Amino acid sequence: MAEMQLDEEFQVLGKRRLDHKTWKESKKLWHIAAPAILTSVLQFTIGFVTVAFVGHLGTVELAAVSVVQNVINAFAFGVMLGMGSALETLCGQAVGAGKFHMLGVYMQRSWIIACVTGILLTPVYVFTTPILKLLHQKDEISEVAGNYCRWVIPQLFGYAVNFPLQKFFQSQSKVWVMAAISSVALALHGLLNWVLVTKLGHGLVGAAMAGNISWWFINLAQFFYLVSGVFPDAWTGFSLSAFQALGGFIKLSLSSAIMLCLELWYFTAVILLVGSLKNAEIAVDAISICMNFQLWAFMITLGFNAAISVRVSNELGAGRASAAKFSVFVAVSTSVLFGLLLMSVVLITRSDFPKLFTDKPVVVRETSKLGFLLAATILLSSIQPVLSGVAVGAGWQAWVAFINIGCYYLIGLPVGALLGFKFKLNTLGIWSGMLLGTVFQTVILIWITMRTNWQKEALRAEERIRTWGGQSEHQ
Repeated sequence: MAEMQLDEEFQVLGKRRLDHKTWKESKKLWHIAAPAILTSVLQFTIGFVTVAFVGHLGTVELAAVSVVQNVINAFAFGVMLGMGSALETLCGQAVGAGKFHMLGVYMQRSWIIACVTGILLTPVYVFTTPILKLLHQKDEISEVAGNYCRWVIPQLFGYAVNFPLQKFFQSQSKVWVMAAISSVALALHGLLNWVLVTKLGHGLVGAAMAGNISWWFINLAQFFYLVSGVFPDAWTGFSLSAFQALGGFIKLSLSSAIMLCLELWYFTAVILLVGSLKNAEIAVDAISICMNFQLWAFMITLGFNAAISVRVSNELGAGRASAAKFSVFVAVSTSVLFGLLLMSVVLITRSDFPKLFTDKPVVVRETSKLGFLLAATILLSSIQPVLSGVAVGAGWQAWVAFINIGCYYLIGLPVGALLGFKFKLNTLGIWSGMLLGTVFQTVILIWITMRTNWQKEALRAEERIRTWGGQSEHQ
């Protein structure tokens, strides 16, 4: 009897320790995730506001801007965000190891790589119209999209500056200022759209100018924060060391960009498939509205992506393998709860949320039909980005890139095209194929994460800091 009572006491004590450990980890996670979620949602809502204002100009304008945001901008956004994501691995692990003097040089290297990449991507913006026509998009939509895209080239270089800055701040858990800056930028963006698009009637050009000003306001405000003296060890000014030891950094940057781009381009490919359907204008409008809503929800889980990336990279850099593993468990559990909540919102409002974007009954009706698939996608998107954040924190970008190719481009898109065109399920079939690819990818990432030897990952982090950090920073 005494032994049973003793066992029960040990169980209670163990549960209390687990609860305390979970609560402690949750606080660390939310310290990063809450402002990161807010920042992601606010910055994504800049595009959300643009679509909302443009949607009232006409269906062609809405379709054109949606194609630009989901095809051209998504292409550039993915490349730039992916390039910046290399900092999540290197800066996060350097912070965990206490090597703050590396961070400023890392960020400058990322700026160099991202700006050169922006120059290489500029022709895509200049020749958007022929590119979209080559991809079998409607001529009228392609012409309007091409004209709009040339006006938003400054946003391309805005991304190149913004993402390295954000990763620099995130790695050190300095994220609340980013959220404050983004909230001011969103208010500014709404005001500019109201003045330029609605009151002054400048149409798509006004919408483009509003976006350019808003993104560069974010960059200037973040740069002032950088040089304000908050980072005495991590930022000591511009350095020629940024041009040294670029080889390993470019390698990781490219792996990060490919991994993320394959995910974002997956949604781009879906838009392009839908654009080839009959009545493409209505179909593109419907799926673009769903994509905007899904990406808005994705921005929330992207906050958990950033948080778990920082937590995993910090703990691996410090050599605490078990702490990194426990962080993964807490982050995934928390994100799934949010996914269930957002899924419920979509199911309840599936007949109403399309009205935020359009007042055309036929578009509202077509969008509502996709409500159940949108809800399922949002639930999966509460898991997959967190696991991708684990991959970034641990430096698995190359492996995840191969997984994305197989699940998205060898399974999801072919099945979607088959269901959409061969079986005449149209938009519903294309989205179903996309969802299937996401299911496969999520299952594989869960399996890999569960089988990971975290002690080995901690040793690899130590080696990465020593080898890829470059000899110039070692003191």
